Amino acid sequence: MFTSINPATGVEVATYEELDRVELERRLMLAACAFKSWRISPMAERQVLLSRIADNFEANKHRLAEMATMEMGKTYLSAVGEAEKCATAFRYYAQHGAELLQSTITKLPNGKTAETVWLPLGAILAIMPWNFPYWQVARFIAPTIMAGNVGLLKHAPNVQGCAALIEEMVLAAGAPTGVFQNLPIQLSTVPDLIADDRVTAVTLTGSERAGRAVGAQAGEVLKKVVLELGGSDPFIVMPSANLDEAVSQAVRARIQNTGQSCICGKRMIVHADIYDEFLERFVLAMKAVKAGDPMSTDTDMGPLSSYAQRDLVLTQIEKAKQEGARLLVGGEALDRKGAYLSAGVLVDLPIDSSLRQEEIFGPVAMVFKANDIDEAIRIANDVPYGLGSSVWTNDLAEQERFIREIEAGMTAFNQILVSMPEVSFGGIKRSGHGRELGSLGLHEFMNAKTVLHSY
Repeated sequence: MFTSINPATGVEVATYEELDRVELERRLMLAACAFKSWRISPMAERQVLLSRIADNFEANKHRLAEMATMEMGKTYLSAVGEAEKCATAFRYYAQHGAELLQSTITKLPNGKTAETVWLPLGAILAIMPWNFPYWQVARFIAPTIMAGNVGLLKHAPNVQGCAALIEEMVLAAGAPTGVFQNLPIQLSTVPDLIADDRVTAVTLTGSERAGRAVGAQAGEVLKKVVLELGGSDPFIVMPSANLDEAVSQAVRARIQNTGQSCICGKRMIVHADIYDEFLERFVLAMKAVKAGDPMSTDTDMGPLSSYAQRDLVLTQIEKAKQEGARLLVGGEALDRKGAYLSAGVLVDLPIDSSLRQEEIFGPVAMVFKANDIDEAIRIANDVPYGLGSSVWTNDLAEQERFIREIEAGMTAFNQILVSMPEVSFGGIKRSGHGRELGSLGLHEFMNAKTVLHSY
């Protein structure tokens, strides 16, 4: 049994039944059967299905948003935006998927030709997190369906209502039986599912610990896996930056989704020449952040996803303070019902502080001073993660250095990093491997088959 608890009120939202072994077996059989026909379905049929799914997300965005807000606490307006964003992913692959899947021809020295053909693999298992309960899944479903694969979703326990609605959107669009299925199962069932011959590959978005476990399980049975794990992204501000914009977007980065986003800047690394001014403005702006009812349109951020998540962040803050860091503002539990935490700013973290090597999954920023570009890059890379990065500089020579030397899968200049259907998404180091979205995400779970022609 799964139970959803509204983190803004602590009140139970709903309960959901788990699949028993018999029903799980039936659904695996459906997936295997569906793949036999879906793998050879016309591209036009896949495109139509994706377009209809996009229509459903747009038509039901308010209903979808209300469920996400109730189950994990994101603001209603941001949840509406998330549903709308999902539609863009389905439309992108509907419009461009066929072109991206075209085979390529290579002329060989012997006068003959070779061809690379993209072929689907089978049933792909997706293990998805709660922080973006629709978008994380949409960026899996859209390329999966377009590729001719079929999808199996194991969603986070606290967003089972969102998972059920996703399945409803897909089925209502006319998806053939078994092309996409939601599996309300416990984590303990996942190893057997990965080992099942009817599951051909696995994708996971989640914690480093979950990535290690799923990666090892997939490795045991030699199955392809894509891992999108945590991040402690640097947000670097250099003297040539527009300081007003940098401060504004730094706040947005830390409070977006109540700080529960893998790719938003968590470590603000500011050049010494502008450090004091940046810090003064940043602290004032973070102090002004309004945490409150996520259904209200004038709320900046809602609660964290659970009391446990809030308490974890509070524990990290307290440990950092004990190690010598200073908490300049916020970072405190609010005196009200719900898993609320005020936006906070930590400075002066000692070089050996454990928090420097961790991800804060909440609305608390760490701010560091860098004396020059070399130190900024060193601080940026001095973490085990390598997901994204945001760099604020108008100096082209500096931009070239940051592109080459920041250890991350993604870098955005003079803007916060966002995911979008058109470009690939993923990291390096302990942030995982493989890519989602764009052409690379479409090709991840496909057989790039080489064909040597006789002509």
